[in-house]
Amino acid sequence: MKRLLTGFVGAVLEAWQELRVHRTRVLLSLVGVAVAVCSLTTVVALGGIVQQATAEMNERSSGRPATLYLAAYRTDSGTVDSAKMAAAWDEMLARYDITYASRVMQATQTVPFATGSATVGVQAVDQPYGEMHRVRMSQGEWFTPSDAEQYAPRLIVNDVFYDRMGRPDLATHPTVALGGDSVPGSATGATSGILAVVVGVTPVNEWETEPTMFMLADQLQAVQQTVAQTQGAPDPSMDPYGGAQTQYEMWVPPEVSQELGERVKADMQAALGEGTAVDVSRQDYAQYDDDPFLVTKLVVGGIAVLVLLLGALGLVNIALVTVRQRVREIGIRRSFGATAGRVFFAVMMESVVATVAAGALGVAAAILIVQSSWMRDLIGQGMISDFPPFPVDAAILGLIAASAVGALAGLLPAIVAVRVKVIDAIRY
Repeated sequence: MKRLLTGFVGAVLEAWQELRVHRTRVLLSLVGVAVAVCSLTTVVALGGIVQQATAEMNERSSGRPATLYLAAYRTDSGTVDSAKMAAAWDEMLARYDITYASRVMQATQTVPFATGSATVGVQAVDQPYGEMHRVRMSQGEWFTPSDAEQYAPRLIVNDVFYDRMGRPDLATHPTVALGGDSVPGSATGATSGILAVVVGVTPVNEWETEPTMFMLADQLQAVQQTVAQTQGAPDPSMDPYGGAQTQYEMWVPPEVSQELGERVKADMQAALGEGTAVDVSRQDYAQYDDDPFLVTKLVVGGIAVLVLLLGALGLVNIALVTVRQRVREIGIRRSFGATAGRVFFAVMMESVVATVAAGALGVAAAILIVQSSWMRDLIGQGMISDFPPFPVDAAILGLIAASAVGALAGLLPAIVAVRVKVIDAIRY
């Protein structure tokens, strides 16, 4: 064992000395390897960022893994008792200690702007919804737990809504009148409606041209009840706690999602009684057993392998030419007692040591490229909230690939070196 280790160390040191002697040739031959390893590592790392971006876009629409959706409806074409549904929902969340859960309701509110009143789409949710769906904020912040206790409703509006408000400073706590028919502070004086405070702004896509806003579910209910009482009639447009107009979501650990979903379904069914059907389903992007990013991984892997092969081919050609120029040197070493195995290993190790050094430089360059702010801005496009750190497996893969390329590139020249006859080599 000691002899084997000594031989290995000696071969490495010998290879390093050869590289120092021929450093100009080595540097020229390893430029392609360093570039190939840098490209390989960068492609793999950027693939991880693209995968993260795709995952976050899916999570914004369907929730994080695993998001369970609950729906309850009457089998006799009636409506679910809203008070009983609310009580059963709250009791179920407390029983299973589910922290991230939200009701989701769609409604509309009339909002006065400087250009006139407009009907604005409202998405009423509970506070955890922002974390569950990775809601992006361009200004301000998402609802806080204390917002539910405020007398004036809190709003998070989109950029179109914010533009129509005149883009006031959120630090001044700008308000709008829900259900109002004039603009606060305008020349008309009085303002009808319920004042709500804007606390945050969400970005919009290029195709979005209509104002929308988020509200807390309980605050929307209070606003609708107040408006209905002011108008002297109940508001039939929405049942905020029961029926098909309310969607219930829970974000739970994926490993317990199936079992928990079955328990929640049974508990809610028992709480709501006969004549009520309950459905619990998982609808996030990771609900299936197959890998949703398989295509991305295959494409990234294919590009990486192609880049690596191109670098390896160039190195093999240079290594063959180099060995042919060292035929006389190899013959002299053999004549002084160097075994065929020692010559084989020494020639191969020259290639391996060189490519490992080049690989380390390539990995370092890849880290600087991927971690740079301009690259993140270019790839992320503002769509990634949690940028993944540089993947360690990409760096390890780069070093392994460099070693493999060195071994493969050194294999053929080493075989050629071993097959050289001593007498012919000395005469060369």
